[in-house]
Amino acid sequence: SVLSRYENQITILSDYLEEFPETDEPVWILGRQHHLNTDKSKLLLDISARLWFTYRRKFSPIGGTGPSSDAGWGCMLRCGQMMLAQALICRHLGRDWQWEKHKKQPEEYHRILRCFLDRKDCCYSIHQMAQMGVGEGKSIGEWFGPNTVAQVLKKLALFDEWNSLAVYVSMDNTVVIEDIKKMCWSPPQSSSAAHSSVHLHRSALGRNKNTAGFCTGWKPLLLIIPLRLGINHINPVYIDAFKECFKMPQSLGALGGKPNNAYYFIGFLGNELIYLDPHTTQSFVDSEENGTVDDESFHCQQAPHRMKIMNLDPSVALGFFCKEECDFDNWCSLVQKEILKQQSLRMFELVQKHPPHWPPFIPPTKPEVTTTGAGVVTTKRAVVHQDVPPYQT
Repeated sequence: SVLSRYENQITILSDYLEEFPETDEPVWILGRQHHLNTDKSKLLLDISARLWFTYRRKFSPIGGTGPSSDAGWGCMLRCGQMMLAQALICRHLGRDWQWEKHKKQPEEYHRILRCFLDRKDCCYSIHQMAQMGVGEGKSIGEWFGPNTVAQVLKKLALFDEWNSLAVYVSMDNTVVIEDIKKMCWSPPQSSSAAHSSVHLHRSALGRNKNTAGFCTGWKPLLLIIPLRLGINHINPVYIDAFKECFKMPQSLGALGGKPNNAYYFIGFLGNELIYLDPHTTQSFVDSEENGTVDDESFHCQQAPHRMKIMNLDPSVALGFFCKEECDFDNWCSLVQKEILKQQSLRMFELVQKHPPHWPPFIPPTKPEVTTTGAGVVTTKRAVVHQDVPPYQT
């Protein structure tokens, strides 16, 4: 009965604004600046090009006996998918890639999209994310917060040989440059480690295997920074720094929302945040025999949603993508210049060396996984920050 309330429903919030106002202020979308007076069409094209993941129904039951729809509980998982998908778009197609309806897209695009289809053998599907969340103490169908989603993506990325991402999730509001470089330059895992995964992940991995094998050099970095920007409400002292993050060319936006609603924030206009909303329930879409995907339902072609930044819940997670080491070095410089030196109360810390009182940093390897019941993934429980509040609907 709870799920049925959300079938075919789009959540319309009281602070949802359909049209952009007449203004000379620039609009920032994931590191790109747009001007409404001169290139509004380009702005809308830029927004519609982002992969949009929403609630789905009628997919195969999670774990064999679990839910066949994520309506009512999967909004933060869908937002995590959107942030990761944007990283993969940047990795394979570039930030300036554009999507057009009915236009033929490169194979890499369809391969990225197949990673997120609602099937148990797709590496970033709702099935894989929900089941990997069990190891983070989240039952299937239970709400996730921004940090839990980040931890799940970090673990699932270890099984994804094609994209070969290094996922770093900061601890205690601190980004350690030394640890990131150690992780991104770490040698590939041994072949014996590759055999430690369970078959639940093997089929997903096989769909995304890099036929050229592991490449040496810098592994593209997905950097996620979970933050708490206040107690019950966002502290206004953080607003300018938060907005500055959307201006960085490495920006993947932010995960967050309001109590009971998770959104994927991709930019801002003045003191309003622009976001993609996962609260639409669509039917399951599978790939065609030739590997392409009917992708129209994976792109939001409506006017983007906006909300006042002061309505943002303080529990958020920032995302950044650095394809090359020089991108990460540039990001560090921007953080020092635009965020750390400008703020008396810092959103997060950026340090060169690993704090001596922390446990030694060891680049992550594939987690130990087992199957319980109907194929539910469990892992050794990691100690993570508590997610508050519940992002469920």
